[in-house]
Amino acid sequence: MGGIFETLSGAAGLRAEGKSAQNIANFNAAVALQEAKAQRAKAGFAQKRQAKRGVQIKSALIAKLGAAGGIGSAVAADLAAEQAAELELENLLIGFEGEILAGRAESQAELDILQGKIAKRRGKTAARAANIKFGTQVAVLAGGASFLKGKTDAGTPGTGGGLPGVGGKRFLTGFA
Repeated sequence: MGGIFETLSGAAGLRAEGKSAQNIANFNAAVALQEAKAQRAKAGFAQKRQAKRGVQIKSALIAKLGAAGGIGSAVAADLAAEQAAELELENLLIGFEGEILAGRAESQAELDILQGKIAKRRGKTAARAANIKFGTQVAVLAGGASFLKGKTDAGTPGTGGGLPGVGGKRFLTGFA
């Protein structure tokens, strides 16, 4: 709908308000999706940094074991394997945490989009209600104007003609 009726009833403003709320929600969703990308990138960077640190830690462990003369022993091999497993686990946890944070941001984006759709629907519903209310008011006023004119066309006051009422005037009963 459009035009003067929508403006007078306030429906145009209610529709615009709903659309504006949807636009804001869509913007917030876009921000949340960017946050998800940033969290994934941050986690990837942290994993690379941790992997480099892991190589340094393993090298330092091997150097210490070599300096102690125990590089060929079973204990040294177990220590190196255990250290490698811990470093790999730490790397996986960094990635997992990044994925959790990114998933939260994506869920927020979905929620924002849904809230925007709801806001737009509320705006449309409120606009329809405003149109109905305004239309009803106009109809009542238009009917009231004919009511105030006086006599009905079905008879003259006091002769028994026309609809029941005071002085032969019609009442708004909803019947023709």
